[in-house]
Amino acid sequence: MTNRTNNTLTKRLMLTVLMVLSVQVNAGEVMVAVAANFTAPMKEIAAQFEQATGHKATLAFGSSGKFLAQIQNGAPFDVFLSADQAKPIRLEDAGTAVTGSRFTYAQGGLALWSAEDGQAPKQRLEAGSFKKLALANPRLAPYGEAAVQTLQHMHLEAETKSRWVMGENISQTWQFAATGNAQLGFVAMSQIMADGQVKSGSAWIIPSDYYQPIRQDAVLLKKGQGNPAADALLKYLQTDAVATLIARYGYSRN
Repeated sequence: MTNRTNNTLTKRLMLTVLMVLSVQVNAGEVMVAVAANFTAPMKEIAAQFEQATGHKATLAFGSSGKFLAQIQNGAPFDVFLSADQAKPIRLEDAGTAVTGSRFTYAQGGLALWSAEDGQAPKQRLEAGSFKKLALANPRLAPYGEAAVQTLQHMHLEAETKSRWVMGENISQTWQFAATGNAQLGFVAMSQIMADGQVKSGSAWIIPSDYYQPIRQDAVLLKKGQGNPAADALLKYLQTDAVATLIARYGYSRN
C-alpha cells in the first residue's frame, strides 16, 4: 500500500472520528411527557430520533390530564405530546407553553376490543352480552371522551353505564380488557394494531363520525425553550418518516 493511500485512509478515518465526536458534543436531552395512547409508536420514534440526530429523548407516559396538572405545577418537561388539542392550548394561554410551537402530530382512532378471538364486539355491545365495559376516564383522557360520545351516538350510554369500569388512562383501560376483567374495552387503535393489522383478539374499528376527531397536539414548554434537542424532536415529529411509522399503528395526520 502506498503512502498516498495510507494518507487518504488516515484522513478519512480522522474525518469519521471528528463527525462522531461532533455529534456527541452537540447531542442533548429532551424530557417528553407523552399521552399513554402513543406509547408504542413513541418508543420507536425516540430510538430513530436518537440514531438520526444524536439527541436523547427521555419519555414519560401517562394520562394527558395528569400531565397537564404536573406541568402547571412545575414538572420538568421540555415537550408535551397530548392526546388532545385542548390541553396544549390551555398551557399556551397560561404562558406555560411557547406560543406558535403547537401542531397536530397525530390523529387517533378508537376501537372496541375483546381479548378473545372470534368475537363480534359491536354485536356484543348492542346485545348487552358482557359484564364489564372498560373505557378511560372521560374527564382525564380524550379517548374516554370519545368512547362516551360513541355510546351516545349508539344510544347506549344510559343502558351500559352501570357496567363501566374506568381506567385513569388508556393504558389501564387496555389492561382491563386484556386481562378479562372487562369483556369489552374502548381502546386506542395504536394499542391493538401493528403494521395496519389487529394483532390479537377481536376488534370493531369505530367509524370516525361516531365521535369528535381525536387530534393530538404537541407543544414546546417554556422549560424546553432554547433546548436544541427539544427543537429537533418537534421537527422530527413532522417528518414523512414519522408519518409512515404512525400509520402502522392506525394514526393519521388529517
